[in-house]
Amino acid sequence: MWMQKKPRLLNYIFDTEASIGIGAMIVFIAMVLVAGIAASVLIQTSNTLEAQAMKTGAETNDEVGAGIRVYQIIGQHSNRNISGTFYSRYHNMSIMITPCSGTDGIDLSNVVITLANDSKKCILSYGNVFASAPSQNGMFSTSGVFDLNAGEFGIIRVDDMDNSCTASNPVINQNDKVLITVNLSACFNGLPGGADIRGMVIIEKGAPGIFLFRTPSLSSKTVVEFF
Repeated sequence: MWMQKKPRLLNYIFDTEASIGIGAMIVFIAMVLVAGIAASVLIQTSNTLEAQAMKTGAETNDEVGAGIRVYQIIGQHSNRNISGTFYSRYHNMSIMITPCSGTDGIDLSNVVITLANDSKKCILSYGNVFASAPSQNGMFSTSGVFDLNAGEFGIIRVDDMDNSCTASNPVINQNDKVLITVNLSACFNGLPGGADIRGMVIIEKGAPGIFLFRTPSLSSKTVVEFF
């Protein structure tokens, strides 16, 4: 009788070992699936972070490398009648600007210029007043470009090798130079000597051109440098 039961015991042992092997295989497959899903998530996350980092880096390069430079500021002194009162002050101003290195192009129709003293701030945009070159009698003799209101600036083209800057499409590129014209009579009733002015030339993308100056004391000179 004992010999008849022995095969049953062996079959029981073999069946149990087979069950353990199948369970281990199921656990192994489950671990592989979980590892695959985790790897997929990590790869997707790393790709997203890489794309975002590249975008941020490009935007940072544009902000750091691009910008506009204020090259020179010139004022014109005269005696002008404003609303029945004569003011002996600086009544016109020109700001020479040029793009910084690393700037692809600046559309001046999207530029904003701010001018402020201790009591007033003016915000200027392009007033579609344009001259292709300064007058031979001097930039302040250029026709029409200083006939502006308090919210406008005009443009005089100075150096533009590719003729990219036009009245309808005033875009300046590398090494271009233009004069921004401002009617100080409209903004401040003119500026007296010793007036402190701060301003910015703000472009769409990149560093703005920042300037600060004090107008010279009035003298016999008609045209003086502010900056």
